[in-house]
Amino acid sequence: QLQLVESGGGVVQPGESLRLSCVPSGFTLEYYTVAWFRQVPGKEREGVSCISDDTRSTYYSDSVKGRFTISRDDAKNTAYLQMDRLKPEDSGIYYCAVSWLSVRATCVDQRTDHWGQGTQVTVSS
Repeated sequence: QLQLVESGGGVVQPGESLRLSCVPSGFTLEYYTVAWFRQVPGKEREGVSCISDDTRSTYYSDSVKGRFTISRDDAKNTAYLQMDRLKPEDSGIYYCAVSWLSVRATCVDQRTDHWGQGTQVTVSS
């Protein structure tokens, strides 16, 4: 079964950092666009960031632009989301997903192929 496993979530104070990791099970990330989505109760799921298979294209939502950095290491078959200067409104469940499509189709249109189970991020003082 093809799935993704996220890790790295936790509880931090505003202004601190976290790095999320995404590791696939049963396949490799190579050739996929990788996405990070965020789900907050009562709100629509948000495409936070995406990176293309060749790393030439990235997408960041306005809410995280300048604070989050997406990356991938295909040699390690792992994708990352570095989250700096975290804010309470960044709290939520973060999901990793992949698609064969562009970063815009993946992050904005939310057209994906495989998902992870999510990891909780809580930013609170």
